[in-house]
Amino acid sequence: MDKKDILARVKMDNVRFISFQFTDVTGMVKSVDMPVEQLPGALDNGIWFDGSSVEGFARIQESDMHLRPDADTYAVLPWTPADFRRARMFCDIYQPDGQPFPGDPRGALKRVLARLKERGLSYNVGPEPEFFLFKRNGAENIHPVPHDVGSYFDFSPNDEAVRVRTELMAALNTMGLEVEVGHHEVALGQHEIDFRFADALRTADNVLTLKYTVKAIAAQNGLLASFMPKPIFGINGSGMHVHQSLFDSKGNNVFYSAADEFHLSEIAYGFIAGQLEHARALAGVVSPSVNSYKRLVPGYEAPVYIGWAQTNRSALIRIPRYMPGMEKATRAELRCPDPSCNPYLAFTVMLAAGLDGIDRRLAPPAPLNNINVYHMSAEERATLGVAELPGSLPEALAELSRDAVLKDALGEVVYDAFQRAKSEEYEEYRLRVTDWEINRYLELA
Repeated sequence: MDKKDILARVKMDNVRFISFQFTDVTGMVKSVDMPVEQLPGALDNGIWFDGSSVEGFARIQESDMHLRPDADTYAVLPWTPADFRRARMFCDIYQPDGQPFPGDPRGALKRVLARLKERGLSYNVGPEPEFFLFKRNGAENIHPVPHDVGSYFDFSPNDEAVRVRTELMAALNTMGLEVEVGHHEVALGQHEIDFRFADALRTADNVLTLKYTVKAIAAQNGLLASFMPKPIFGINGSGMHVHQSLFDSKGNNVFYSAADEFHLSEIAYGFIAGQLEHARALAGVVSPSVNSYKRLVPGYEAPVYIGWAQTNRSALIRIPRYMPGMEKATRAELRCPDPSCNPYLAFTVMLAAGLDGIDRRLAPPAPLNNINVYHMSAEERATLGVAELPGSLPEALAELSRDAVLKDALGEVVYDAFQRAKSEEYEEYRLRVTDWEINRYLELA
């Protein structure tokens, strides 16, 4: 949309304030808010802000940053009151000299997508973010209590969780996400809302939109929504499986081949092999929290071992079965990401890993079809060459530090800021004394 279109939409929607949004390297959404009367100037000239206190942005002596709104991301925030109706636009970040800021996560994704476009290709992704709805149990220290007692795909006509989930889907639809399906997940209080795949940049915007919309609508219903990967010990955690495909400029899915047993092209096999090759380093970005590695353990349907398959959901990469006439649906599902990741950075490194496999003509190992890797011994996995994902955040960050392909895709500024932020996060965690330690050692020591 151009300036005239935006101003007409704002007037029609009775919007009073605009939130200009971006993220830091950890994926936290930041916002600069403005009365709608100032919007024409912002569309013409952008918005200046102080980036010195934003994680991964400029040092104090280089603090001036410039936001340039992406008009095509305009959407009304449906939970805001009518008298103070608010809309949002995502922004790209520039330096005072007019150059893109190299520490902008959205900019990192745009850079790798631009290189892909030079090949005549586009990267489509369809994520499946899972989340929990909790009742609050105390104002200060929250001990999560699941909102319902349902399980996988359960339905009850009087279920309050169904009502809240329906309200969430309606809100997301108004924001342009094209919700396809919502359902109860395996664990108590756990849900999933899937929206239509799109190019990686729009989808990353949509992931952030989904997360803060779910949190806002849940809060209006007196609930706490959490995208934490493993909020409760002993039950399934929340992942964000990502379905991926490459399309050419004519709209053909270049992952598809009629001649192959699994209907996969040479490009698809190279892409899969690249992600398997870089899987241990990928984990540092797509599973980026201390808590992520409490989800990535055997027994709770989360992937632990590095391999691919069509009929095995324990594999890291799954190839959904081909259906006649569904050539455009051929895709590779990466199952290790979780919704705590920064989607811009996650899609950046996922694409870079896949392209490296294509460029180097890597071939994946034999598929792990009809094999439950969780039931195999370490010796059996070693015989098949099945490696494991990192078992902790420091291990994943160490792998990332040695991966030149992924570091190059992120760029030096983003990589350094991300590595620093996550190392500090782990150090803070390492120094804390947990309830488990008190229960285990207080009387024994």
